[in-house]
Amino acid sequence: MKRILLLHTGGTISMSTDQRTGAVKPSGEHPLHKYSQLFEENLKIVEEDIFQLPSPHVTPHHMLLLQKRLLKAAEEGIYDGAVITHGTDTLEETAYFLDLTLDTPFPIVLTGAMRPVDELGSDGVSNLQNAIWTSLSLDARDKGVLVVMNEEIHTARYVTKTHTTNVATFRTPTFGPIGIVSKHEVRFFQKLVYNETFSISTADKNVCLLTAYAGMDSTLFDALNETALDGLVIEALGAGNMPPASLNGLKKILEKGIPVVITSRAFNGIAQDIYAYTGGGKHLKELGVIFAPGLSGPKARIKLLVLLEQTLDVAEMTDSFQK
Repeated sequence: MKRILLLHTGGTISMSTDQRTGAVKPSGEHPLHKYSQLFEENLKIVEEDIFQLPSPHVTPHHMLLLQKRLLKAAEEGIYDGAVITHGTDTLEETAYFLDLTLDTPFPIVLTGAMRPVDELGSDGVSNLQNAIWTSLSLDARDKGVLVVMNEEIHTARYVTKTHTTNVATFRTPTFGPIGIVSKHEVRFFQKLVYNETFSISTADKNVCLLTAYAGMDSTLFDALNETALDGLVIEALGAGNMPPASLNGLKKILEKGIPVVITSRAFNGIAQDIYAYTGGGKHLKELGVIFAPGLSGPKARIKLLVLLEQTLDVAEMTDSFQK
């Protein structure tokens, strides 16, 4: 008999709708607990409620709780896969945190829902079902942490939420999904060419995220310079460029030895040091920033948070972001 560890953390997939007001809120009982009969008889699902939080309430501390439970599951050696139900707002960040900090012998799959279980067109049960089938697939092994939503399989590294309410919200810009689930059948047609994992016991660093905008000056950088900042990620303009009026504040942060990582605020493509004008990517690289090709701002923040828990110098951090 195969065995799946199913960890519930909250989110819309665990909520119901107040039919009087239309408000979506947590249920007294997780509504998916009663759907275990949807799966084959020779499958044992071990369910645990790790925590029950809307995903905007999830912090790196909660991600670390999940990571430790999955490490324990790997040590127990009795599971063929693990599935995590999670709110969609920060699902991609939890997934990438786990991807960076776990190397388990079984697949780990995250899923969620855009509509509560009692709403017309609810996607939660279907997503859960597809996630469990994916976690049971032998082909899902050695592909890192996966996200399964709307019959598509995505890597934790690149998937992102692209729509506030649509059930097809989770996409992988530039690269696309690595597989699909169709009528119980799990099919992969891509895989990541490189995986990396890091040991981690704490996640306490203060890493902030800013988005660049036209006319940006040093105001926000000066404010951050007065805080206990451990790292900074900037979603820069275009391929990785900053307005010149922002550079004085940015330089002060770099002069403190605080790592600054550059991504792009653009939806597709990668951040690169292309332009040589003041504030252009080449100029920023000369100042000492680190480029994170292919990662979104939130993902780059998660990675920097994890890397800051290691004993790495700037060159080693740069190398890790470039891979």
